[in-house]
Amino acid sequence: MTAATRPAFSSACGFDEAGFAERGGGRGGREPGADVVPEPKPGPRRAPASRRGAGDPVKALLHRHRELCERAVDPLEIAAGLEAHGVTDRAAARFRHRDVFSLAEELYARVPRGAGPRPESRSQALPVPRVRVGWVLLTLLPGLLGAITAGALRSTHGHPRALVALGGALTVALATRAALRHGPLASPPGTRARRAASGTRASTLWLLGYALLGDGLLHAVVTGGPHAWPTGAAHGSWPTAAAPLPALTLACAPAAWCAHLLTAGARRRLAGSRGLEDFTSAAKPLLLGTFTLFLGALAALLALCGTALREPSAYPGTLALGALLLLARLLIVHHRRHAPAVALGAAATTEAAVLLLPLAARLPGCAALAAPTRFLVHAWGAAAAPALACGAAALALLLHAVRTLTQASAHVPTGAAE
Repeated sequence: MTAATRPAFSSACGFDEAGFAERGGGRGGREPGADVVPEPKPGPRRAPASRRGAGDPVKALLHRHRELCERAVDPLEIAAGLEAHGVTDRAAARFRHRDVFSLAEELYARVPRGAGPRPESRSQALPVPRVRVGWVLLTLLPGLLGAITAGALRSTHGHPRALVALGGALTVALATRAALRHGPLASPPGTRARRAASGTRASTLWLLGYALLGDGLLHAVVTGGPHAWPTGAAHGSWPTAAAPLPALTLACAPAAWCAHLLTAGARRRLAGSRGLEDFTSAAKPLLLGTFTLFLGALAALLALCGTALREPSAYPGTLALGALLLLARLLIVHHRRHAPAVALGAAATTEAAVLLLPLAARLPGCAALAAPTRFLVHAWGAAAAPALACGAAALALLLHAVRTLTQASAHVPTGAAE
């Protein structure tokens, strides 16, 4: 059969040669079955790995924070941990979620968990601290010993007075340390916490020592020597402000109660909040309310101590110092260690500079160094130096606390946020 007559013959027989060749039935060009694709076996369809990774951004986030998600016992812990790592509601939109809490719920649902019992509510994951008799008595002890020491100093003179002051300072320091190691004012455990405590201890001791002796010493330095000390100072001794320290030691108890109220209130609001923004809006008035409550209690204690000791209460400087110490402690308790160390160190350095500049001005050609201190003392008195130094540091810490202590990550267990 010739090539010219083959198409006519195929058409007459009803045979489609072109279709047969496309289906691979011919032997002239390709092997039989070369283009036959086997049908896939029935089963669930799987998208290619590369396309799924590109279309599922939550999977990459889960891989990055898998340890946090596996350890969490509640979606809110994951939300707080993400917030501590900088994931905000705006960042959650990139993961196709309206807020961080919605994103945390999906992460919590995706992580496989064991067959053990799960907590039924958030209150089990974030327990509200209880009032215990032990820490209540410990917070009262520094104030009691401070009041006894102040009364003993008023009734003794000469060499016994120095021994009473030394013994009283030692007992008050030990009682204060015990109060800060237990209860609501206790710092979190760990090596980093111990290093932070040792870093702030020297600054705190300086600030307390300045509250006792600083104003009289500054007045003497500016005016030229001990002969210019204020009237009423005992001969051969530095003039001391006896009212601030007993008031501050007595304020350990209100500080502990305010810290307890803040922690307990934050845990309750955390359990009842649907999202992180809800918790932040509820935590701000709680923080500011407890802070104001402490300042009111400290002002009342200052008035009481000033009346009992018949001395000026030095309200501005002592209130500023008390506010600074409270805010620093609250931040340390809630795992914010860097800012308190910086603020306390800055206040202590400022007070030291105010004392040292007039002394450095006595060097040849350095008389201008005393100008800031002299202007401050002549304009507002010696008490203005600690008020400005501690007040500025306390204001900076308050702004920092409003930004950090109103976040959920500050009130969850340490492992969830870090």
